[in-house]
Amino acid sequence: MGIREPSFAGVASLMGDPARANILAALMDGRALTAKELAHVAGVSASTASEHLAKLVDGGLLDVITQGRFRYFRLANSLVASAIESMMVLLGERQPRRRPSSSRGGEALRVARTCYDHLAGKLGVALMDRLLTQGHLHPDVADYQVSRRGRTFFDELGVDIASASCQKRHFARSCLDWSERRPHLAGSLGAALGSRCFEIGWVQRQRDSRALVITAAGRRGFRDSFGIEILA
Repeated sequence: MGIREPSFAGVASLMGDPARANILAALMDGRALTAKELAHVAGVSASTASEHLAKLVDGGLLDVITQGRFRYFRLANSLVASAIESMMVLLGERQPRRRPSSSRGGEALRVARTCYDHLAGKLGVALMDRLLTQGHLHPDVADYQVSRRGRTFFDELGVDIASASCQKRHFARSCLDWSERRPHLAGSLGAALGSRCFEIGWVQRQRDSRALVITAAGRRGFRDSFGIEILA
């Protein structure tokens, strides 16, 4: 009788190829990129990139968006992003080998970055800590729940709790941060909070990197609203 392959072996194999790993890492900021852009990130030819992308789509790790004659690729969902982030935790202090064009950010990645569609790094972990210690969130069986006090807080911040709770995904989940080894806020609530921070100019994207810039307005806002100071 043969040995049965674990159900996660196929997914692990897809992620384990260096070129495909670079493709997945490049999409961790939630953007959708073209095959040409991802070929450059992976350091492979256009034809080889197409083969890798087809495997990732077939394996359920990527989605394809078609706009006119252009095709864009993005992570299939937040679960894929969480799996990648968790694998980065297993690396310890070792960083995955990346091409220079896609690895910009350096220490800035540890300070503040995107993890798919939510905030991560020191900033993301500090926000999660404060939401819990201030009583805005409390643990439940699966997701975190927003307290009455938390609903007032998020409403004053401009985060639409009602809209976030209606999405077909987990509402408020912890995601283990690869650099801080502690959880940051994921799920539709984490995405809504991150989106609001971009909208009001507290954070800005760095070009060609998941790293974020915390603006002067952001430093004031995070201090006044959350009571945190993020230092590089």
